[in-house]
Amino acid sequence: MKKLFFILAAVMMTASAWADDFSTTLQKAKQGDASSQNSLGALYSKGNGVAQDYSQAVYWFRKAAEQGHANGQYNLGLMYANGEGVTQDYTQAAYWFRKAAEQGQVDAQKNLGILYANGKGVKQDYAQSVYWYKKAVDQGDAGAQNMLAIMYEYGLGVKQDYAQALYLYKKAAEQGLAVAKNNIGDMYANGEGVTQDYTQAAYWYKKAAEQGYVSAQYKLGYMYSEGEGVAQDYTQAAYWFRKAADQGFAEAQYKLGVMYDKGTGVAQDYTQAAYWVRKAAEQGLVDAQNILGLKYEFGVGVAQDDAQAAYWYQKAAEQGHKKAEENYQRVRATLRVKGLVDGGRKEN
Repeated sequence: MKKLFFILAAVMMTASAWADDFSTTLQKAKQGDASSQNSLGALYSKGNGVAQDYSQAVYWFRKAAEQGHANGQYNLGLMYANGEGVTQDYTQAAYWFRKAAEQGQVDAQKNLGILYANGKGVKQDYAQSVYWYKKAVDQGDAGAQNMLAIMYEYGLGVKQDYAQALYLYKKAAEQGLAVAKNNIGDMYANGEGVTQDYTQAAYWYKKAAEQGYVSAQYKLGYMYSEGEGVAQDYTQAAYWFRKAADQGFAEAQYKLGVMYDKGTGVAQDYTQAAYWVRKAAEQGLVDAQNILGLKYEFGVGVAQDDAQAAYWYQKAAEQGHKKAEENYQRVRATLRVKGLVDGGRKEN
């Protein structure tokens, strides 16, 4: 299932911070002007025109929030959600989001929906999550359209409805939301509510990938490597795997490493292969750990090192990789013969 809890929106809502300079905003804030108090909090939070100071940001957001300023309430909730200037407290975040949401603050409505979906600061309640997403959707918020679509896709708090999910994803995609484009691609790739169509899946993945959405970059690379929905093109596969790999996507790092091993879509380069396989192995990808073990055992792209081979085989074996367990026992026996490990001690 798609992830329901995203990083809470980091945009600080301000009223006039950019119209007045810091000293003028400070003066108005001290005189009790709620809009200026909120704006001053945003300046401190962002470090614009003043040294960044989350504690001061919280102080001024609270001043505005306590006067009923909707953006101040939302911003204070955001500080609690992110643990900036205060101890992280989702209950307080939900409290202030609700205050702002009830006044129609769209980001607060969306984030309150997220908290209900995940049971953060409130009891998990999908119906309440849907309620608040719909409030934000009514205001045209793309993120809320995407989140509500997820609820329809999986039947959470509403009756499952693929058509409605696709409709909402497309509404969000029309506003340029990359994750929504990726999710449309998933629906076409999996044939959820639509006839399975790899061409359409690739079309939407590419739209998301071009915006830097890492999962879509990987999926598009995979489609090029397999010739699904696009003409098979290993060069394009390597291109998109690299895009995702550079963002730390473990599966893409592994795939790119394999392409360097085979010289598929890139010039064969065992050193680069080992580099990318290691990146994936260090993130716990089990197949990458086993392959890295092989590289060390046979000295392919790295200096031969049985101890390192055993280390990576063991990592994979601990995740249930049967071949890695066999490889580990073989290398361990070699090390024992060399006198580099005793019979009962793990070498790592």
